[in-house]
Amino acid sequence: MIHKTAIVDKKAHISNNVKIGPYCIIGPDVEIGSNSVLHSHVSIVGNTKIGENNQIFPFSSIGTPPQDLKFKGEKNSLVIGNNNKLREYVNINPGTKQGGGITKIGDNNLFMVYCHVAHDCKISNGIVLANNVQVGGHVHIEQNAVVGGSCAIHQFSRIGESAMVGGMTGVLSDVIPYGLSMGNRNNLMGINLIGLRRSKVSNENIKKIQLAYELIFKTKSFRDNIEDLNSDLKNNVFVKKILNFINSDKKRPISLPPNK
Repeated sequence: MIHKTAIVDKKAHISNNVKIGPYCIIGPDVEIGSNSVLHSHVSIVGNTKIGENNQIFPFSSIGTPPQDLKFKGEKNSLVIGNNNKLREYVNINPGTKQGGGITKIGDNNLFMVYCHVAHDCKISNGIVLANNVQVGGHVHIEQNAVVGGSCAIHQFSRIGESAMVGGMTGVLSDVIPYGLSMGNRNNLMGINLIGLRRSKVSNENIKKIQLAYELIFKTKSFRDNIEDLNSDLKNNVFVKKILNFINSDKKRPISLPPNK
């Protein structure tokens, strides 16, 4: 159902059972999957593909050009998966040439009011961005991470799987998988035990994650400390994700505990 006041370009691809509410604007290169709902006053433009069962709330702006001075109008795209909820005033930009030309949003995410996701970001599945989270360009957020309200995430930062970032944190360094990070400029404060338990990770594995965390970050020479881990910890599937995260990217420093 398309409301009579909505403006939908004839070239747009709108699937079955999509509801487009009052005063929405849909551009010519937009695709919207079945059973998605645009409540009202939603703008979707650019080379934007949106999957199925998404809910987009009033005054969201999706697919407008990146806020990057290097962007010169080159071809780019934005891909959003399935079952996402984008609340009021959410803004998401497509990619740039420097980042591969694409911004990707996965499935089952909740972006609360006033969230901004900049160009070339890769947002995985099951992510919660609380109110007013500002995500800079080229940021990667892995599955099931939670970012508290009014956080600002510096460009090229990474937030690992099932990590949690406390509200009003400035994220300038990468947060390891399962990490708990907070502060005016983010420090690693421990392991996200609540998130692990909600994900039904066993107590045995939680203890190994906790032990690995304590050993890795016992001094600021954490890369040297990794070499001292025993094989039982190094071969644990959850600890492996932490180690792979630490060793896989060097654009931003790894967030450390305070006074390390």
